[in-house]
Amino acid sequence: MSYKTLEHATDAIIEVTADNLKEAFEIAGISVIETILDISKVDENNSKKLIVKGKDLKYLLYNWLEEMIILTITDGFAGKRILLEITKNGNYQIDAEIFGEAIDLRKHDFKVEIKSPTFHEMEIKQDDKVIMKYLLDL
Repeated sequence: MSYKTLEHATDAIIEVTADNLKEAFEIAGISVIETILDISKVDENNSKKLIVKGKDLKYLLYNWLEEMIILTITDGFAGKRILLEITKNGNYQIDAEIFGEAIDLRKHDFKVEIKSPTFHEMEIKQDDKVIMKYLLDL
């Protein structure tokens, strides 16, 4: 569905609204990439696979956001589209494939570096829609 950036003096607070958890985590991943660079200029010439685990949904979200930051900033991969599945077998697990290309700073218009996600102000609500809120430390 969508996400929006909420007002904050020094960090990025993101609120995601989606029909289900799968879609919410896909949007959350895209929100990280779009915070860092201009995703509209990314081509899908390659893909990367990620497996992310968490003992509950908040840890899964934290670990997912952290892996998306590492993939983008540390590994230099600009994602454009994410396909993922979430499973629960005791713990939660995301099996994801991110489609994109190697980052080219001249092409992708680097915006800001994200240091890390935080648990501060993190919320996950599941009613008719899934609403996630999280803070990215810039």
